[in-house]
Amino acid sequence: MSFSVTVKRELAEMIPEDNELFSAELQGLLLYGAKLTETDDGVELRVLSEGEESAKKYFTFIKKTDRIKTDFAITTHHPNGKNKSFSAVLSRTDAAVLLESAALTFADGELQIGRKSEQKLSSEEARRAFLRGAFLAAGSISDPERFYHLEFVCTDETKAWYLKLLLSAVGETAGVVQRKGHFVVYLKDSEEIVALLGMMEASRALLALENIRIVKDMRNHVNRKVNCETANLQKTVDAALKQLDDIACICRAEGLENLPPALAEMAEVRLEYPEASLKELGTYLNPPVGKSGVNHRLRKLSEYADELRGTRKEGEQ
Repeated sequence: MSFSVTVKRELAEMIPEDNELFSAELQGLLLYGAKLTETDDGVELRVLSEGEESAKKYFTFIKKTDRIKTDFAITTHHPNGKNKSFSAVLSRTDAAVLLESAALTFADGELQIGRKSEQKLSSEEARRAFLRGAFLAAGSISDPERFYHLEFVCTDETKAWYLKLLLSAVGETAGVVQRKGHFVVYLKDSEEIVALLGMMEASRALLALENIRIVKDMRNHVNRKVNCETANLQKTVDAALKQLDDIACICRAEGLENLPPALAEMAEVRLEYPEASLKELGTYLNPPVGKSGVNHRLRKLSEYADELRGTRKEGEQ
């Protein structure tokens, strides 16, 4: 089961008792997931859903809507497809009651935001309930083990920007992009995705995502530390090889006996302990010197070797 389906199953369990929150979630469900079609028998309401739990919530909400008393049958379409389509035929009177409860209108074959839509979402709790309905209808979330991405797929640009504004109202910064004839509202920041799951009251999914985040952050921290230590070790090895090469150059050109005593001793110690750090090399000198003193002497040897190489090249020319 995908993480997205797990989240939706959890959200599908919640039925608000408060009328305001009920209407707000119903608005999100219908606006972003339902398609209405006029028929001879009334109005067919059809929804496409990844799982039966999400689809059942539509019809549970319809049955719980005040003043809708008529029984209706739920029909399942394309049972062998990835997503199943569920539909029910409502009387025109019941369809009108449903739209009124959700503060939506139906025109040109599309559900649209009505003049009272924003009034239904005047409180933050109502906006959160709306987002829960919208996510059930049109949302999805990637497997957080792979990457962080939550999105709502909207049928038109107006609905996409309406959703973006509502997300902004609850403190979420969403992007909007057009993809394959749809408009996608998306979040990519893991903290914002966690916050949205909390707003929608998907507590189990939130805890699961937080656990994954902690493990991933720890793994990334360890990887960064290992990479940093590996890079530092490589720099140390490269520097030591360069120092040994410089000392070998001096030995071939003039020998160490012609060097100042401090530099000659430094060269001999480096040759004897090729894998030692600068700090360790300093303890082998007599008298011992600090890391900066060792670095200074090795740099002098390097400069002298470079002079010898330059002199040799000039002589060759």
